[in-house]
Amino acid sequence: MKSFKLIGFALGASMLSGTALAEDITIAVAGPITGGESAFGRQMKNGAEMAVEQINASGGVLGKKLALDVEDDACDPKQARSVAEKVAAAKIPFVAGHFCSSSSIPASEAYADGGVLQITPASTNPLFTERKLWNVARVCGRDDQQGQVAARYITKYFNGKKIAILNDKTTYGKGLADETKKALNKAGVIEKMNESYNKGDKDFNAIVSRLKRDNIDLVYVGGYHQEAGLILRQMRDQGLKTVLMSGDALADKEYASITGAAGAGTLFTFGPDPRRKPTAAAIVDKFRARNIDPEGYTLYTYAAVQVWTQAATKVGTTDPKKVMDTIKAGSWDTVIGKLDYDAKGDIKQIDYVVYKWDATGGYSETNPSAF
Repeated sequence: MKSFKLIGFALGASMLSGTALAEDITIAVAGPITGGESAFGRQMKNGAEMAVEQINASGGVLGKKLALDVEDDACDPKQARSVAEKVAAAKIPFVAGHFCSSSSIPASEAYADGGVLQITPASTNPLFTERKLWNVARVCGRDDQQGQVAARYITKYFNGKKIAILNDKTTYGKGLADETKKALNKAGVIEKMNESYNKGDKDFNAIVSRLKRDNIDLVYVGGYHQEAGLILRQMRDQGLKTVLMSGDALADKEYASITGAAGAGTLFTFGPDPRRKPTAAAIVDKFRARNIDPEGYTLYTYAAVQVWTQAATKVGTTDPKKVMDTIKAGSWDTVIGKLDYDAKGDIKQIDYVVYKWDATGGYSETNPSAF
């Protein structure tokens, strides 16, 4: 497990191996800094660092500067639990994290026991907020919401076509695939094929052969961008024109680097692009001035830090339980828009849309209001 300490005066400030200065308030960001999902860990780190820098430039929190502790869970549940225990032992009041639902869920229990408030920028599995823990919230949507949008799109644009559903057996991937299947079945669409694979697999030719044999028109993949990209490439290698659709874990340019131009036409669900929101314009400019594209969950992580900062300022303390009560009772202005919470810690503003990758390695909304 790797951890880093950042004093948040400026992006790229020196890393410290010791404890933060006594006058600082240390907060944490935790995610996959290493491992297969490290692209998203970089997004989270970039978002948290910029948020800390901007908050400190505006005077900090409760008259103190913020210091950022960066923790690596590698999207491994055991490592995530270890990170959570370490953060709790350090009496850090707030963590923005984790990325993978399979990390956020076990970590949340250690955070709850240790008195740490947790806001995930990215974990969409419903179970994260369904266990009545006092300390959990998110700034993203849920798989049951995302799955409904995917199912509506498939039902409208692939009506009567042959559908396959794949999942990678992870908390995120299987949860998303199951929710999409549930919504499809409720709409009267029964999949032709429903299979699973292991996260980290490289060879999908057996699955692709089955897709080819069954003349599948669209395959829905509940999983992460690396495996989805390989599935797409191996489909094209076997001559399949099958459309691949997935969830928010495809919102990173690494997907296009895996697929090349063959990835054009890939569909995925994600929230409305926060980079295009007026509330994010000034911060997006700051990122781009440093040659950082704040894609995916970068701005969501920034927003998580904003919510905590505003609530702590409003209640006048960093006491986690008081801050969480304040979060759930308030309305918060963030780079991704105004956020309001329900009693579980879920946001009330949910608006997933469908994106399509193009041959240039970019993606854009497709028919956002047509289904």
